[in-house]
Amino acid sequence: MLRQTTLLTLQNIPYFCYPESIGHYTEHPQHNVWRETGALNNFNIHYVAAGKGYVEADGVVHELRAGQAVLYFPQQQQRYYSSEDDPWDVRWVHFYGDRLHDYMIERGLHRNLLWTLRQQAPWEEAHLALLTEAEQNRMLRPAQLSTLTYAVLAEFVQHAVPLKNTRTSNAESRVLALLPQMQQEACQPFLLQDWADLAGVSSYYFCKLFKSAVEMTPMEFITRSRLQMAKQWLLERPTANIGQIAEEAGYPNASYFNRQFMAREGMTPTDYRGLYHS
Repeated sequence: MLRQTTLLTLQNIPYFCYPESIGHYTEHPQHNVWRETGALNNFNIHYVAAGKGYVEADGVVHELRAGQAVLYFPQQQQRYYSSEDDPWDVRWVHFYGDRLHDYMIERGLHRNLLWTLRQQAPWEEAHLALLTEAEQNRMLRPAQLSTLTYAVLAEFVQHAVPLKNTRTSNAESRVLALLPQMQQEACQPFLLQDWADLAGVSSYYFCKLFKSAVEMTPMEFITRSRLQMAKQWLLERPTANIGQIAEEAGYPNASYFNRQFMAREGMTPTDYRGLYHS
């Protein structure tokens, strides 16, 4: 299957980012690309959903498998191709924007060529939405194209980490799989060792993996989850006592809850509730 849409390159666009082309190739072992330095003036993300392929850089051949990607900057030499015996399912997008270069540099995306997406589904869904829009409407809805392109980029920025060894990636995947449960049970007492046991690692390694995968400590994640629930309850239960909500959110007393809430929201729980209820 070959799905591909190429769009006109616009000048002086009023958008942060815009797609030049987008596609999805499967069962195409002949997919083979060689671009000399300076040939392409767009950013280029090639993401492997299944199968495998190869990227050559500085005389070294790198294998890419499911969940991994290559990110090229404009003017960069590009050499990549599918495996013949296990052709890759590859999804790609070329995009551009006047301020994109500085944005990508600020986030350190120029430091690595090869990446792993810690969570694949959000990026794949965003890419499919962009591809579908481009196929169905071409350039009839430019603002929508830009919005969907930014969604693809935002998911990449959030989930992409430099390509690591398989063992580390698998351990991080187990940690990420626990996030929905951790969020759901955030208001219960947090026992680090219990969560480490579920991930099959030591508590020290769990914290290390968690920080690498989520970019915050486990306790910070629990704190954010608790405060999110508390904010929701403050609005859903306008007559409930602040102390009662604090206790249900996992805080030992209202005073500590107020300090945590103030530190992140810039106001007390009472003031926050007052914004929505007279």
